Amino acid sequence: MGLWRGKTPLILASQSSARKMLLANAGLEFKAITADIDERGIQVASKLSNPREIGLLLAREKAKAVSTNHPGSYVIGADQTLALGDRLFYKPAGRTQALAHLRDLAGRTHELNSAVAVAHDGKILFEDVSIARMTMRQMTEAELSAYLDAAGEAVTTSVGAYQLEGLGIHLFERLEGDHFTILGLPLLPLLAFLRSQRLVAV
Repeated sequence: MGLWRGKTPLILASQSSARKMLLANAGLEFKAITADIDERGIQVASKLSNPREIGLLLAREKAKAVSTNHPGSYVIGADQTLALGDRLFYKPAGRTQALAHLRDLAGRTHELNSAVAVAHDGKILFEDVSIARMTMRQMTEAELSAYLDAAGEAVTTSVGAYQLEGLGIHLFERLEGDHFTILGLPLLPLLAFLRSQRLVAV
């Protein structure tokens, strides 16, 4: 018997393999459904510039978009923004842009803002943003090329051109923040909320 106690299945409004792994490892049964929203369009229309606020906005919109089509279900929306000072980074379009991003991030500390929101019947019941500070090591062009060769197309699927749970770990010299935040889902505050609603058995 699983730990989920909701009357309807828990829904993750994401197809992120890392987020699905975190929920599954926590013993929660769930369905993953992609939120069909225009993330960049929503961000531009909002006129927000603060990375934390942008992450929260997109997490809320994802949760609400899926929630409206699944009445009675609790829906988790999540988003992650990467900021180097005032500059926001997005998923690179290809190897050339990935290399440019890595050159800019190497030897410096950036912030990952991981936002989560829970919606029920189209209404947001909970939201949270957790922050991790990530320091990349200095790297030569040869090292960057070797990383990009090994990582392949995966570099285009994550902001910053890395996946810390994979080959991206080689890029870093220091990490400040919990593992869940770095992987894109602030799991501890999320679980605390679900417990407060008597939705999990533990």
